[in-house]
Amino acid sequence: MFSGLDHVMMAQALRLAEQGLYTTSPNPRVGCVIVKDGVIVGQGAHLKAGEPHAEVYALQQAGDQANGADAYVTLEPCSHFGRTPPCADALIKAGIRRVIAAMEDPNPKVAGSGLARLQAHGIETSSGLMKAQAEALNPGFISRMTRNQPFVRSKIAASLDGRTALANSESKWITGEAARLDVQHWRARSCAILTGIGTVLADDPQMNVRGIETPRQPLRVVIDSQLRIPLTAKILQGGNVMVAYANGDQAKIESLAKLGVQSIKLPAADGGVCLQSLLTHLASVQINEVMVEAGQGLNGALLAQNLIDELLIYYAPVLLGSDAKGMFGIPMLNNMQQRMQLDILDTRQIGQDIRVRAKPHTP
Repeated sequence: MFSGLDHVMMAQALRLAEQGLYTTSPNPRVGCVIVKDGVIVGQGAHLKAGEPHAEVYALQQAGDQANGADAYVTLEPCSHFGRTPPCADALIKAGIRRVIAAMEDPNPKVAGSGLARLQAHGIETSSGLMKAQAEALNPGFISRMTRNQPFVRSKIAASLDGRTALANSESKWITGEAARLDVQHWRARSCAILTGIGTVLADDPQMNVRGIETPRQPLRVVIDSQLRIPLTAKILQGGNVMVAYANGDQAKIESLAKLGVQSIKLPAADGGVCLQSLLTHLASVQINEVMVEAGQGLNGALLAQNLIDELLIYYAPVLLGSDAKGMFGIPMLNNMQQRMQLDILDTRQIGQDIRVRAKPHTP
């Protein structure tokens, strides 16, 4: 169905889409290549919400050569008016002959209507070319559109014996500098960084992106069911902070507001904030990807409720011993049938550490 040239051009469109890795939220990352007689005549990427989409940039570059050309796009062209006009109409107006989309748009406002609109104007369409690669670019957008919750990625730094901190909570630093820099890239692509009050009280982290250039900082979210967070906590500095609580006094809420902090009251569950309610709320404010950087309590609770989509574990070549803290606070298992199976996505050496990406196994 798809030729070798089709694969080459879609691969280029996917590379272009990566240019928006840190910047397009809440929109998806999209790339477009326009090809005529086997030659690229226009290409573009969507870089920021409210700015032109990838197809528009590619059409502008192609000019009159777009007439009778093929368009390769990593996501089905939109057919609705949002912050920008429909891309499907722009492709029709330019005289594009054929449109190949890597995947259909999971947005219910589009959901196949973009390709249908093109077909209604005599444009040949197809989809599914390099679909898995396209989906990997936008796990958060897809999750928000299809499940009404963000894609949740939990980052953990651990020793080879699976320990994340000493018994006294000291954890700086388990992994090396290269691994810590790699973490910054994952932070930068995330819409929000999620942690718990235990981590804030123990480590007083900033949870911001450092060491790489990025035009925005992710929203920092603290789960603090009783509003115990100190007003001097570093994570409250610099704005763009949300504290999720179940019970708290009005004076503390007002004090946080003076610091520019959003305080969000959510239902209580299991002695803390309802985690599902929090994720639903984050989706409602257009958060696509959440990166969890927390201790074994929050990680264990998220895992037990099947709310973690991906694990990002950095293993350092050190041993911390049996008294040190583990990765997940989960109930004791009584037999091997209760074990939590994972699927390995990839492994990579980062400096002296090993990064493992995995996801909970689904039958």
